[in-house]
Amino acid sequence: MIRGLACAVWIATLASLAPVASFAQQETPVEADISAPASAESTPATLVNGTFERLAARAEVLAGSENVSLFTIGRLRSELVVWRDKFLRDANVNSGRLATVNAQITALGPVSESGDEPQSVAARRDALIAQRQELRAPRLLAQEAHARANGIIGEFDAMVLQRDTAELGVRSPSPLNPTYLLAAGSVLWGMVAGIGVELRAGVSFGLSSGGLFEVMPRAFVLFVVGVGLLGAGRRVVTQWRNRLALREGRWRALQLFLLSIVQICVPFLGVLAVAQALTVLDVFGQLGHDVLEVLPSAGGSVIFGWWLARHLFPLGATSGYLGYDIATRASGRRYTTAIAWTFALVLLTFAGLQKIDTTPAVLGAVAWPFLAILGFLFWRLGRVIRTAPEDVEGKIVSVGRMRGYVGQVCQLVAIAAPVIAAFGFVAAGRALLIPTIFSAALLGVLLLLQRIAQDISQPIEDDTDRRGLFALLPVFISFVLFLASLPIFALIWGARVDDLLEVWTRFREGFSVGETKISPTDFLMFAAVFATGYLLTRFIQGALRKSVLPRTRLDLGGQNAIVAGFGYVGIILAAIISITSAGIDLSNLAIVAGALSVGIGFGLQNIVSNFVSGIILLIERPVSEGDWIEVGGQMGYVRAISVRSTRIETFDRTDVIIPNADLVSGQVTNWTRGNLVGRVIVPVGVAYGTDVEKVTAILRGIAEAHPLVIMTPPPAVLFTAFGADSLDFEIRAILRDVNYVMVTKSEMNYEISKQFAAEGIEIPFAQRDIWLRNPEVLKGTS
Repeated sequence: MIRGLACAVWIATLASLAPVASFAQQETPVEADISAPASAESTPATLVNGTFERLAARAEVLAGSENVSLFTIGRLRSELVVWRDKFLRDANVNSGRLATVNAQITALGPVSESGDEPQSVAARRDALIAQRQELRAPRLLAQEAHARANGIIGEFDAMVLQRDTAELGVRSPSPLNPTYLLAAGSVLWGMVAGIGVELRAGVSFGLSSGGLFEVMPRAFVLFVVGVGLLGAGRRVVTQWRNRLALREGRWRALQLFLLSIVQICVPFLGVLAVAQALTVLDVFGQLGHDVLEVLPSAGGSVIFGWWLARHLFPLGATSGYLGYDIATRASGRRYTTAIAWTFALVLLTFAGLQKIDTTPAVLGAVAWPFLAILGFLFWRLGRVIRTAPEDVEGKIVSVGRMRGYVGQVCQLVAIAAPVIAAFGFVAAGRALLIPTIFSAALLGVLLLLQRIAQDISQPIEDDTDRRGLFALLPVFISFVLFLASLPIFALIWGARVDDLLEVWTRFREGFSVGETKISPTDFLMFAAVFATGYLLTRFIQGALRKSVLPRTRLDLGGQNAIVAGFGYVGIILAAIISITSAGIDLSNLAIVAGALSVGIGFGLQNIVSNFVSGIILLIERPVSEGDWIEVGGQMGYVRAISVRSTRIETFDRTDVIIPNADLVSGQVTNWTRGNLVGRVIVPVGVAYGTDVEKVTAILRGIAEAHPLVIMTPPPAVLFTAFGADSLDFEIRAILRDVNYVMVTKSEMNYEISKQFAAEGIEIPFAQRDIWLRNPEVLKGTS
């Protein structure tokens, strides 16, 4: 299928270029008229307006006429486009001077309501206002003329579209009528016979005049070169590509594709050489010359179909990008090549019929067999496309859902187009089938390019890390290919080059927000300035974090707060500067922003509260990164503070996200705020009857011997209570680093157990005695 698509793309390109070239030739006599607006900038305004007025008046009269030719419409439209572009530029004339006058008026201040303003100030303001009106006049006139030219161009485009649509709805006699089929056969035979007669006459004249012998050497050289490029040249390039396919490397897929482009260019140059050789002989008449003119296009369609078929349905054991089996790939190559040859025959046939006087019904009878053949081949190719891919062990193959949809569309169109043409709507059938084949071909080319991008981005040996921008290369290339294919699809389905240029003009003009017009240039300016500001902010943040702040006495929390605060301020400034640089006036959005702020205030009040709380945390710094805090029953280390929430890491290595509002308005315990010093409490119980002085001495020695315990203040041993089962003591000591409180408590408990065992001190445990109230009853029952 995709091969046929390729053919379609080639022919679509050639077919679209031919009208453009012919249109350019048609426009040549009018270049003197079109050049008038180009020099209008150096012409007096009255002369410019008079010239445009005459042009616009003539165009408005023709826009209301139904008999005007497409050539006249195209000529006037081209002139109007030049004028419209000029008026678009003139719409911004005196911008600098107007800005200065507005600044002067603003500097004078508003008009005094009390009426006691000095007369000199009032007179000066009136003069500046009058000057501003004079400066605005050319802009207003240019905007009016631009609107007029734009409207007339729209009327012309609507006329052309209406005619094209009406042509599709024209019904001629059925091409299956035997009368017209016989007439079509006679016309085709007359064309072939006419070319033969012209050829014999040309050869006879060339031989008799001797001119044929003069050009024969040159024609022979061109013919030999062309045949050599078509035969040996293509085989050499193919062998070169086959050898390259055996190599390995990341860029192999791209190299193979570029070399395959050479596979197209070499035989196409051969076709051009053969066509030039036949032209040099000068033995053909008008019919023959018409056929020779399209010979390169016909040959190019065949070459392109062969090329696309070999890429989408490759030879040999390689299943290709679509993963079909050998039989399916063979059928795909066969039908794609057949479609390409049929296209070539269509081009040559209708080129020869240009100079033959016949009726539309007969031309429809000539066209219908070609549509039927193309429809049959396209239907078969649709079946090939719908075939499920071959399962390959160790290789992931797509289920082929998209190819199923494409194949169904191809089959439906292949049936519908000949049927529609059989009922007399030959133009509609042709407008349905040919663009569909071209679109399928373009899809095939896009598939090849996309898969090549994926092959380039695939990891190779010893290169497992494929993350980052390079891994996104296929996505970016696919997006660019999609955008680039849109104009081609539009041309395939009947859009004119003028239509695409009109869309591009509207895009360049931009859209209006209030009194501010935003164009793509403004957007690019906004993006460039904002990106520069953003990168500069990140660069300064990195310098502060790594070079400047570490040399100060600020703690880590203060350094992080400064870096984060600078980042927020830098991004906000970058946004403001980029908006101002793009010329976007936000004052016009003040009313809308005021109305939205009410709804935003209710709907996003929690988010706004957390945002403000995050700013408070960065300024006051009650909590810093690395602090050990306890909030809302959660205890852990602060790992990150953002404008909306704070992330803490608990002791079991889980992350807890806490809204900043809870840290500002709730109760927070910061164990390491300011310093790392903290207290450890170790409870101990001993049996009744133990020497309490001895216990106190042992516990104090254990506390003082621990390396993390500081001596100022000294550790304390407290006799806290007479418990139900033990005498209760506590060790209370200040540690250098409270982060090790649990480790310190464990080490002290180990040492207490060891020394109590050595001194014979008993650590009691709870005991329970069970008394039976009626043992005799239980004994008797037993």
